Amino acid sequence: MILVFIEHKDCVLNKTSIEAIAAAQSLGKDLGMKVSAVIPCGGDCSLASEIAGYDLEKVIVAKNGKLGTYTPDGYADAWEAVIKSENPAYVVMSHTYQVRDFAPKVAARFGTEVVGDVIRYTNDGGNLTFTRRIFLGKLDADVTVSGDSPKFITFQSGAFRGDSAAKGSAAVTNVDVNVGEIRMTPESPFQEAKASVDLSKSEVIVAIGRGIKSQENIAVAQSLADVLGADIAASRPICDSEWLPIDRQIGSSGQTVAPKLYIALGISGAIQHIVGMKNSGTIVAINKDAEAPIFDIADYGIVGDLFEAVPVLVEEIRKVKS
Repeated sequence: MILVFIEHKDCVLNKTSIEAIAAAQSLGKDLGMKVSAVIPCGGDCSLASEIAGYDLEKVIVAKNGKLGTYTPDGYADAWEAVIKSENPAYVVMSHTYQVRDFAPKVAARFGTEVVGDVIRYTNDGGNLTFTRRIFLGKLDADVTVSGDSPKFITFQSGAFRGDSAAKGSAAVTNVDVNVGEIRMTPESPFQEAKASVDLSKSEVIVAIGRGIKSQENIAVAQSLADVLGADIAASRPICDSEWLPIDRQIGSSGQTVAPKLYIALGISGAIQHIVGMKNSGTIVAINKDAEAPIFDIADYGIVGDLFEAVPVLVEEIRKVKS
């Protein structure tokens, strides 16, 4: 059996959990194992019916009043109880900040480790090899896991597409779990900035880099974003210059995104930026430098002046829409 963790806040789903379902379903198909989802919750969970719409054996709602607000103590106790009850071979999670906080604590209780930030896996007759990026994406490391179950795996955002998760009908099971002492009082979640948009939820992103030249020229990129219904994002130099707020930054020190379409305007493609958007569905790059690293990962590239290319794109898109 494979258990997949469903992350939420007040029963509002973190969409990367659907990607985790897709990853768990893929593993289950390769290994011939059933997949069940687990939702820690403080009481009745309205999210359960939504998750039950996927192809799962069952949806387990781990209930305890202390789980209404996330704490590593509470979640670790709840997960330990569910794992001991269900005895899964694998526990699959998305590589979120919350998972990074509590998953190693749970794994340590079972005398094992977490293989984190996995981007893909291969299956050789039931022997799995997981690949994770190291050194800010400069190298890929292949990892195998041996020893007793359960094995804890977290997948990087975008490693699996949420829309590829198979739909179905699953039974919902409510389980009361014991949670011990909570040794902390959670404060309000920290925010670096008042984000006007959560870029991780964006379907289409238009991102700008140094090639935009000046803050006034952002209007050129905005015109393309408007016609596509896209969100504006940026590489670090743009946010460092305060041309856009920090919540718009994509990369190792910003947000990690995986939209269906990512358009990079005047972005050279430093590794610190690429690690934040490389899992996008389709990548389009416009840059005057034909040797820019962004072209190495782009599905489509235009070698040219963005100030000439973007207005043409906007005009052609408007023609298609009219």
